[in-house]
Amino acid sequence: MMDYQATLDYLFSQLPMYQRQGKAAYKADLNNTWKLMELLDHPYRGFKSIHVAGTNGKGSTSHMIASILQEAGYRVGLYTSPHLIDFRERIKINGEVIAKEDVINFVSTYRQEFEKINLSFFEWTVGLCFSYFAKQKVDIAIVEVGMGGRLDSTNVIEPLLSIITNIGLDHTQFLGNTLSLIAKEKAGIIKPSIPVIIGESTSETKAIFKDIANSNSAPITFVENQTFETIYESDLLGEYQLGNQKTGLTCVKQLNQLEFKIAPIDVSNGLNRVIKNTGLLGRWQILDKSPLTICDTAHNEDGLKAVLKQISKLKCNQKHIVLGMVNDKSIADVIQLFPKEAQYYFCNANIPRALPSSELMDVANRANLQGVDCGSVENAVSKAQQSAGTNDLIYIGGSTFVVADALIAWNK
Repeated sequence: MMDYQATLDYLFSQLPMYQRQGKAAYKADLNNTWKLMELLDHPYRGFKSIHVAGTNGKGSTSHMIASILQEAGYRVGLYTSPHLIDFRERIKINGEVIAKEDVINFVSTYRQEFEKINLSFFEWTVGLCFSYFAKQKVDIAIVEVGMGGRLDSTNVIEPLLSIITNIGLDHTQFLGNTLSLIAKEKAGIIKPSIPVIIGESTSETKAIFKDIANSNSAPITFVENQTFETIYESDLLGEYQLGNQKTGLTCVKQLNQLEFKIAPIDVSNGLNRVIKNTGLLGRWQILDKSPLTICDTAHNEDGLKAVLKQISKLKCNQKHIVLGMVNDKSIADVIQLFPKEAQYYFCNANIPRALPSSELMDVANRANLQGVDCGSVENAVSKAQQSAGTNDLIYIGGSTFVVADALIAWNK
């Protein structure tokens, strides 16, 4: 039997992994997922679930809901992607990652059968997750969509509620290059008679959500139409988390109308202890206070706008920005969002999808952003630390994988 590292190497390198390889790993149908579920005897039927899609905020919203349910005494499964440091971050119960032995045993048990249907990395992981949650008898699982919705491998579950946090331009080569096309893909998680919550919408996307919900006889709730008596303090410090909190509170309200019992104190404690209860990483995460060092996984135009707006409010002598991006997204418009007065440390994460730091620097220079080509994320963080004064700011971001490499380097 393979050890844990050999098992991970098998999962990462033998099978396509979208986060690392990009388009080559994308599958435009659910045929393999359904074959996988038949082999596993449809484990998702063994637990209640909430399905969460959206361009931004779905990870934070999922972790908030999980934390609140944990405080209410439930045994809560949480499936999210991608991971930042350890593959097992993707699959947790009450904040505890799946054991290495469970990963090893699942892969060794099903490897021969799964190879016959040529599963992708993500399909493997969904099978592992659903099987684990069913065996562990979770009370409820929060299941985050990997990408899109309609064709995502998670879209075989039969949830109590569906949530779509918002719609923005991301993964346009797969989901479409307009908000309406992307909204249709995300709305693919809406199922007959199952209530759906919409975190944010525009007139364009609202009409699409209403049409698809109506055609499925699915009750639809728009968070913007809800009133909130209390906005709670949270250990998630990004200002953009307020919208995610409102979506989470709307979910709690609907769960209480089902068979769940979630008290106001559970909500308060849950939102105050998201990081403690779930281990969420990389959302306006403060790594150091002198100089103030922040990392954030925002990686598309809407997400970066929100983070950079908060950064613009911070008082500091000089901004130092460690920046890297992936090679399959248009970055010319995104680069224009970044402050011109900052010092930049261009880098590329340790994945095949990373945009070479030299190419990123060329695009940035044309937008009048000045800095140095550092190659690796670790080198970029080190150079920023050497250059920054006590009252300066270091921001690390542009890509989830830059944050992942930074956290790994930081933990050293």
